[in-house]
Amino acid sequence: MDLLDLVSQATGTAPKQVKNVISLLFDNGATIPFVSRYRKEATGGLDEVAIGKIKEEYERLTELEKRKTTVLTTIEEQGKLTPELKGKIESCYNSAVLEDIYLPYKPKRRTRASIAKERGLEPLAAMLIKQNHPNIEQAAYRFINDAVPSAEEALAGALDITAEWISENEKARSAVRRIFAREAQITSKVIKGKEEEGIKYADYYAFSEPLKRSPSHRILAMIRGEREGVLKLSAAPDDSPALEALEQIFLKASPSDNLSSHYIRQSIADSYKRLIKPSMETEFLAAAKERADTEAIRVFSENLRQLLLSPPLGQHSILAIDPGFRTGCKVVCLDKQGNLLHNETIFPHPPQNETGTAIKKIVSLTDMYKIEAIAIGDGTASRETESFIKRIRFNRELRIFMVSEDGASVYSASPAAREEFPSYDVTVRGAVSIGRRLMDPLAELVKIEPKAIGVGQYQHDVEQSRLKKSLDAVVESCVNMVGVNLNTASKHLLTYVSGIGASLAANIVAYRRDNGAFRSREELKKVPRLGDKAFEQCAGFLRISGGTNPLDNSAVHPESYPIVQRMADDNGVTIAELLDNKELQARIDITRYADDKTGIPTLTDIMQELKKPGRDPRNGIKVFEFNPDIRSIDDLKEGMVLPGIVTNITNFGAFVDIGIKQDGLVHISQLADRYVANPADIVKLHQQVEVRVLEIDKTRNRIQLSMKNMPGK
Repeated sequence: MDLLDLVSQATGTAPKQVKNVISLLFDNGATIPFVSRYRKEATGGLDEVAIGKIKEEYERLTELEKRKTTVLTTIEEQGKLTPELKGKIESCYNSAVLEDIYLPYKPKRRTRASIAKERGLEPLAAMLIKQNHPNIEQAAYRFINDAVPSAEEALAGALDITAEWISENEKARSAVRRIFAREAQITSKVIKGKEEEGIKYADYYAFSEPLKRSPSHRILAMIRGEREGVLKLSAAPDDSPALEALEQIFLKASPSDNLSSHYIRQSIADSYKRLIKPSMETEFLAAAKERADTEAIRVFSENLRQLLLSPPLGQHSILAIDPGFRTGCKVVCLDKQGNLLHNETIFPHPPQNETGTAIKKIVSLTDMYKIEAIAIGDGTASRETESFIKRIRFNRELRIFMVSEDGASVYSASPAAREEFPSYDVTVRGAVSIGRRLMDPLAELVKIEPKAIGVGQYQHDVEQSRLKKSLDAVVESCVNMVGVNLNTASKHLLTYVSGIGASLAANIVAYRRDNGAFRSREELKKVPRLGDKAFEQCAGFLRISGGTNPLDNSAVHPESYPIVQRMADDNGVTIAELLDNKELQARIDITRYADDKTGIPTLTDIMQELKKPGRDPRNGIKVFEFNPDIRSIDDLKEGMVLPGIVTNITNFGAFVDIGIKQDGLVHISQLADRYVANPADIVKLHQQVEVRVLEIDKTRNRIQLSMKNMPGK
């Protein structure tokens, strides 16, 4: 069976679809967003998730093939590669089983068994393992030498060898592995003397549950506790079933007084306790960690997707405030393109209390720069600043928004921020980021390392390269789903467009700076080093408003422009007139335009895009207000119903900001009046919700909330 068939089986996808996806991604260098959007005929309409799974499985199997080559080479160099062994390795597609096969041949450090072999005890071990010698203790005397002074030591050395043989036996390891998979318990205990220091891990001081049922957040919490020196972890079943399974494999049918069998029973116990069990524990904890990583990354990725696709306010003049007490509130004014027009600091709060001066300044700035909305960062002094702003009587109606500051400090100190604002300090850069997030969250958040945005759990505990790869894929997917204005996009935003990357993004910005705004997608081909392949990949995701071709402001790919032109010509109108005429669009029979290259899926997409060219797929933003009487945990009472905003979603529930600097948890059991399997089915990031206060734990600063039996639900 070849790799493509294996990928097909693993992903439940037709072999032809797999073949085409692999060819597009690996042979033609296409990106997942491009393949899912513009090559539906080749993929059979697979979405990004399905294509991503094919890519991931193909890469996994490719890496396994490389490992098999290494294993075969190593064994062959030892002169031990038989045709049977070679066939066994070549037909293996399970990495754990492959390592079991390789284990007896794997170069290893000096062991008790290798020392015993050096002392000439391997023949005695062979007699032992066969269990057919009439008097094995008598036979041991024949192996006494300078390094082995007694028969007892000869037997001990031989048992070390048999213990290693047992631990390297593929059948034995498979049997124990099945028992671990079925019965292993993950157990966590507090290390003596760490009780007070590790109080946040108190739930795991004496904890045990089936490993196969332990959810990702508990696995990661326990592993973090062990890494911090608070907890001691183990992951194993009861010893009895494993020992029984090993005895069934290695004990021969022999009289009960057979000494060899007696010694092998000892060797089995030693092999399991000293070699097999620790190895399996390591393997199963690593596998549990990998599964937990996968789930944590999935949740983080979904949260990031929701955050990046948060509703934008759009192009409006913004006054943004990064609140503070002692150091004041940093105020910036931005034009409709997000350019910085003005910045200064006001001090409306203690200890300065320059409220009157601050009010006059804010009113003056809103008039001078024709401000349309105010963005307030949700960090320190945010509620006080919101209250201060709402007391001001403006000369026009202004909408006021609380904006998440997560990651703003990371951005403000980053090379990207220094490049953008070399003459301003971090406080100005942070305030600008807050204002721009209100205008377009996606365009601003792409400048921040995804894991610093703050919508995940245990992001520092999972495998970092996997996390980065997954989050980068989410950013790329979101950017290409929304589309990018070619004439206003920053270098950082352009970097995530299909087929572009950092170097071409810089070249596009430089070309735009030197030559003015792009008038057409075709002009992209004039950008240095942007060749036909990059153009094919990126063009459909870039938008040009008011350009020479109205289709340049749509998701219709340039390769399909001739089809749209034919549709317009057949109906005696221009492309612009076709875009404006919904009745005419409805009368078009797309089957007339299908051919070997362009099928019904692509034609359907084209018609959908003609109905809404350039429309932002994200929803509009809504103003939100916290309960003005709730400022701290001391203001809370059980039973209160409060407005809140979902700030994070995990497998065990959702965290909700109710305006007191400490998010409350709506446990999964409290999300709805019915069973909930996945919190993401009930709530979305930044969703405005009503919650009831269930429990207040001031000692641990924890708040339990509920969304069950809420009014209007």
